[in-house]
Amino acid sequence: MHVAITGASSGIGEAIAREYAKAGASITLVARRKELLEKVAGEAKQARVVVADLSDVARSCEWIAPAEAELGPIDVLINNAGVQIVGPTVDVTPEEGDRLIAIDLMVPLRITGAVLPGMLARKAGTIVQIASLAALAPTPGMIHYNAAKAGLAAAGESLRGELRKTGVHVVVVYPGPVKTAMADAALEKYEKSRALTSIPTGTTEILARKIKRAVDKRQPRVIYPATYKMARMFPGTTRWFIDRFTPAFKKS
Repeated sequence: MHVAITGASSGIGEAIAREYAKAGASITLVARRKELLEKVAGEAKQARVVVADLSDVARSCEWIAPAEAELGPIDVLINNAGVQIVGPTVDVTPEEGDRLIAIDLMVPLRITGAVLPGMLARKAGTIVQIASLAALAPTPGMIHYNAAKAGLAAAGESLRGELRKTGVHVVVVYPGPVKTAMADAALEKYEKSRALTSIPTGTTEILARKIKRAVDKRQPRVIYPATYKMARMFPGTTRWFIDRFTPAFKKS
């Protein structure tokens, strides 16, 4: 099995890569930091390291053909690479916003479109879109991230319906608060509050296992930690809670 993972050098992507390496899969790891990728690749039976800046939409798929030539057709594509901007919207430059939209939305859709024809021809394959709880419960101060992840989630949910009976499956993942460097950096932007310190928080290792299980069992989506399933079932209540209890930003 050939599994390709973007954003595989740290956080959720690294945990997913380790999970599939442990299972004996051949893995292609795509990210910017070569040293970290090579460390993860060393745990796999067969791995390809791709150092790439995925903010360049036009070149975002160049790694696919060489990876498939070396490791065979991609059986599982995991679009995980992403960046986050947390802060007052008025302070975000157009260039920063455009870069986030490119990495978090445009590139995953571009890569999906590149691997999909092969999967359809083989009548097999899985595409995993790592969205965010922000797609279900947009958080104040993250408008570009909210928009990109909501778009990616909607694309994944609709693509699954489109591909019914083709043999190709789509899993949409909605991580809530999970312990990563990016999540820690985001929390540091807000004033300290009980609302932040008491929220259920998961681990990347458990999330990675849940994602692999969803792929294996062809489940439609993963929402983790499970507490946040209420965001999908009760969007109005969730919207009120987020608006009411999200703390103010720290003063610079």
